[in-house]
Amino acid sequence: MNFKRQNREEVAVNLTPLIDIVFLLLIFFMVSTTFTKENHLSIDLPEASSEQRTVAPQAIEILISASGEYSINDQALINHQLDTLKRGLQKALGDNRTAPVIITADARTPHEAVVRAMDAAGQLGLVNLSITTRQPGKSE
Repeated sequence: MNFKRQNREEVAVNLTPLIDIVFLLLIFFMVSTTFTKENHLSIDLPEASSEQRTVAPQAIEILISASGEYSINDQALINHQLDTLKRGLQKALGDNRTAPVIITADARTPHEAVVRAMDAAGQLGLVNLSITTRQPGKSE
């Protein structure tokens, strides 16, 4: 008896649908991810008509929220006390005692909070202080 051998088809895995799904996931994550630097505190700057100045890279930035919460170089402080603010400034300063200090306060921040930040910088011997504002009519 002569039996014919059955031709077996070679088993292959089609990778095209898998690659399509991987590319779709890649595109989805690229579109849905944001790469912006966000501050921890929401700040609404007061207005001033002076010209904008460039910021030195070694500058220390003190952010003050509308409720009077402090943040130094995007590191939130645990309370509103002068000693805590001075310790945070000393940590941010390191060995650089001539670094400029930029105070960015919300327009609704209590005046006392801004004065406290200026006082802490003054007690540490920092004399190069500036206050951030925005141009009139421009919103951020």
